[in-house]
Order: sequence, then structure tokens, then C-alpha cells
Amino acid sequence: MTSFFRKRAIRYPLAAVSLLGVLAAIFLFMLSFWVGLVYTVIFFALIGSSWKIEEQTYVDTEKHIETMSYRMKKVGEEALLELPIGIILLNDKQVIEWANPYAAKIFAEDSLIGEELFELSEQFRSFLKDDVPEDLTLTVGERSFRLTYKPADRLIYLFDVTKKRAIESLYYADRTVIGILLVDNYDELAQTMDDQTRSQLNSLVTSLINSWGTDNGIFVKRVASDRFLAVFNESMLNELEKSKFAILDDVREKTAKQSNGLTLSIGVGAGSPSLTELGELAQSSLDLVLGRGGDQVAIKRSDGKLKFFGGKTNPVEKRTRVRARVISHALRDLIQGSDQIFVMGHKMPDMDAIGAAIGVRKMARMNNVPGYVVVNFDELDASVHRLIDEIEQDPDLYEHFIHPDEVLAKMTDRSLVVIVDTHKPSMVIDERVIDKAEKLVVIDHHRRGEEFVQNTMLVYMEPYASSTAELVTELIEYQPKNEKLTMLESTAMLAGIVVDTKSFTLRTGSRTFEAASYLRTNGADTILVQRLLKENIETYVERSKLIETVEIMDGGIAIAKGDNGEPYNSVLIAQTADILLTMQGVSASFVIAPRSDGKIGISARSLGELNVQRVMEQLGGGGHLTNAATQLTVDSVELAESQLKQVILDDQERGE
Repeated sequence: MTSFFRKRAIRYPLAAVSLLGVLAAIFLFMLSFWVGLVYTVIFFALIGSSWKIEEQTYVDTEKHIETMSYRMKKVGEEALLELPIGIILLNDKQVIEWANPYAAKIFAEDSLIGEELFELSEQFRSFLKDDVPEDLTLTVGERSFRLTYKPADRLIYLFDVTKKRAIESLYYADRTVIGILLVDNYDELAQTMDDQTRSQLNSLVTSLINSWGTDNGIFVKRVASDRFLAVFNESMLNELEKSKFAILDDVREKTAKQSNGLTLSIGVGAGSPSLTELGELAQSSLDLVLGRGGDQVAIKRSDGKLKFFGGKTNPVEKRTRVRARVISHALRDLIQGSDQIFVMGHKMPDMDAIGAAIGVRKMARMNNVPGYVVVNFDELDASVHRLIDEIEQDPDLYEHFIHPDEVLAKMTDRSLVVIVDTHKPSMVIDERVIDKAEKLVVIDHHRRGEEFVQNTMLVYMEPYASSTAELVTELIEYQPKNEKLTMLESTAMLAGIVVDTKSFTLRTGSRTFEAASYLRTNGADTILVQRLLKENIETYVERSKLIETVEIMDGGIAIAKGDNGEPYNSVLIAQTADILLTMQGVSASFVIAPRSDGKIGISARSLGELNVQRVMEQLGGGGHLTNAATQLTVDSVELAESQLKQVILDDQERGE
């Protein structure tokens, strides 16, 4: 019993009462003997019983505490030995000094004393650190244990959470997923068919999608002629991911027999308990898929993570002049409501970016609004330099080429910033311009990626177009006709189309030739285009040295690489990839070389058998199915090559 309890504070007031009683008794005896006697007898009887009760309470309490201590000690010992909690005590050499029977049972041993901890499970090596979270999961056989480590005491607790994990897995597997399926080109094809053929095609598509839903346990409901709603769960989504959404191939291949072939786009929303949010995620995913050219699946989760499947075919041209006219009129209204227009392309701008920027600046002039092209004159390749030299001969045009710093000084709340030939904030010439702009427009021909300019007022993205210059040319046709394109402006835009189509050989549709014809009508000089795109002998030799390093992998995949420490022009890297693709037996080409910004650049090209966009996206880049690129922050070309080969091999193993 502790000395604190022995002091028993109740005795002090009892002693005080006793003393007062004695004094009172003496006083009463002095007044009257009999009164004093009666008082004294009663007082001493009461005070004596109080002292006796206090003493008995102390004794009973002491016995109770001793009994409780014994029982608690016994319970503690039984808890250590009997409760389903593994307890392991280590020495400073990670050898087990003591473990309770349940811990031994976990590892199917009679006793763990004297065993080295890491021999029981290598997982302990990553767990037993001072800077790791307290609660970690240890897997032993088919069971899971929550591990809590106390470094100061070298003590490990193991709590069986197998059932908890199973319940969690069941919960996550049963979470609702919503998908929106869109038959990309149904309306366009249906317009050209007779009633019988259209009905047969409609029945075929409905049958394929309903069969897919039935086979996979998915509720599918047609909500429009070209749109379906699908409701399923996470476990089924995992199975669909494993099959790479085979419905895309089924629809494309089986409808090809009755028509030019329909393609399917699917947007999926997952990871949220809210049906409203799932619907919004599914629609957002579908918008993303359509921005990338369709014929693929995008899965968007509530935490922002994105996955893409499909995209095996080149996007077919399915934009209409009606859409171009609507976009042009909307852009005209935005221009007329602004005090000035700033047009900005991507870093290290090519002919397409500069040509498109000149075209948008011309639209501003057609609407009597000042327009400026944002250019960093220190980041121009040789062909663009030659174009700038030509533009210098036209003072009226050249004075509207300004540096980003000037833009920041000129910009007001009413200024409109137009981004051309890219939609990624990290790729623009100067992100500060985007951050400061109140009004933003994006015009681009690349497939949409996860990174995108936010808070845009108008987006015109057409991955079916050959180039941004082609899109801008169509928009110009619907602007006020108070001023025509000049020869130099038309030539710059035509040069952009020529560069991106490799002289009208790649990604070229009928609209591409129509745009080129319009520019030629407005005085575009094809001889000047050729002169602008000429290269010097040093560039030719440098490209030849890159080609000398080529290595051919299985499947006709060619990889060439530059020397470490020697920066290469990004245009040179891209041109080398283009030339490799023209070689016999090459179906895809990759060129890896250091850039002037310290990163390692990779340009990728293919004939369509390998989706280089998907390969580059896995390395942080993007582009088109046949034309893509990325920049890696690694120390050497060899490391970049190793990462690239691993992604290609993984892609081939998945059969994509």
C-alpha cells in the first residue's frame, strides 16, 4: 500500500472534531455535571464508531486493492499469452528475446525465442525504421497483420486484420462505376445509308453492346441513337481493364463489313460514392476521349487519376464546316469584346505554331483589334529564324512580334490570350502569361492529354486536322472580309501545313488540301516555303551521324541516340525520326538525344502499327498515334533508352 493512501486525509477532520468534542465536554461539565456526562457518553460513542468505521474502510479498501492488483496482474499475463495479438520483443541485434504464443502461431513455430527476425519475413527490413509510419501491413501466407513498431522499446505488435482487409476489398470491389458509350461516327455514316442498311447497322451495334453488357454483368441502356449508359462495379472494371476493353475492337471490326466501320468511345467515372460525381467524371472522361480522337476509353477517378485504353486507329476526319463556322463566329465575338489579342505557341516553336499564331493575329486585325504574336527570339530553330528574317522586311507585321515580358506589361483584364499548337500549360512559351490572363482560348490539333489549360472560354481541338495552321485557315474563312491575307502571312501558314504533313504525305485529309488551296489563292508562295524549309550541310551531316547509331528491335522498331553532353536541336531530333521511318523494314522510330535545357528528348514516329502516343504518354509526353514526343529529366541518354525499351516491351507484352 502506498504511503499516500496510508495518510488518509479523512483522519484530519475526524481528529479536529474529536478535539472540539473534548473541549465541549469540559465546558459542559463546568456548567452542569449531568449534562456534561450525558454529552460525553453520546459524543464518545459517536466519535468512537466513526474512528472504527474509518479504520474498517481502510482495511477493506486495502484488501480490495490487493485483490484487484492480483487480478490485473493475472489478466495482464493471460492477455500476453492468450489474446490474439502477436507480441515480439527484440534485442539490439534484431534477435527475438521473447514472443507470446500467438506470435509463434502466426509464423507456425513452437517458439520464436532466439530466432532472427528477418529470417521470419524479409518484409521486416523495410518496417523496422524510425522514420516509417507506426501502422504497416505484414502479409504472412494468406493472412494480413497490422504491424506497430515501438523503436524505443524494440517492441512489435501484430494485429490480425485479414477479415478487415477482406471487407475493405469487398467494399471497393462493389463500388458503383458509371460509363457513357458513344458511337463516334454513327450520324455521319447513317446519313449516307438507306433505311434498310441503317436499320441493320443500328441493330448490329445495339446487339454488340448489349451482348458485351450481358457477358460482363453490366447494365446497359440506350439513351440516344448513338449513346449508351453503362452501370457496373469496380471488380468488373478491373476485368475490363485486363481485357483492354475488347468491345472497341469488336465494334470496329464487325461493323466494317456493313460500312466504313464505326468506332466506339467510352468515358468511365469511378472512385466516388456519389452518383452525381460519377456521372460528371464519366462525361468528363468522354470529352477527353473525343478530344483525343475517339476509338478509346478514358477512366477518370475522383482523385484525378486517369487511364487510357485503345486508340489503335488513326482518327478519321469527321469535323464539319458547320463546326468551323460556329467556332469562328464565337472567336470573332471574343476578339471584338477584347482590347488586344496575344497569341502564343509552344516552347521552341515550329512553323505550324508560328504560322497559326500569325493567322490568329490576322483575325484580330480583321476585327480591328490589335493583335500580337508572343515569341522568345532566343528559342527559334533555323527555319523559323529564316521566316522571322522575311517578316522583318514587313515592318507592319514584325512590330507585332513581342517578347513575353512585354506581354505582361501590356496585358489588361480585357486582353484575350490565344494558345495555339499546344494545350499543356507546361509547354507554352511563358506560363506567366496564362496565369495572368482573364480570357483564354485554345486552338490545337493534338490529342488531348491529362494536362490542360484551365478556365478557358473557348476550346477548338481537332485531332483529325493535319496542323493547327489548317484549323486557323478554316476559321479565317468565316471572319470579316475587310482585309485579305498577305503573301507572307499565307506563306507562313502554308509552311506550317507542309511541315506537319511532311509535304502532304502524313495525316492529310481533303480539308488539308482545301486549306492549302485557300492559302495559295491568297498568294502563298510555294517557292518561298521551300526556301524557308531548306537545311544547311552541317545539319544534314549531324542528322546522318544520329542515323548511324540506329538499332533495330523486334517488330521493326528503330532506336537512334545522340551523344551525352552534346545538345541537339529538337527539330533535328524530329527530322531524324521522320527519316528513319522511311527506311525499309522500319515500322516505328525513336530518336533519343540531349536538349539544350538539360533534359533528354525523345521523338517518336510510326506507321500506325505501334501507338507511339501511348508509349510517350507513359514517359510523361504525348502527341498522336503516329507522331509523339517527350522530354525526360534523367542523367544520360542510356537511362532514357532503358526506360523507353522497357515501356515498349511492356506494351508488346500486353498486346496493345
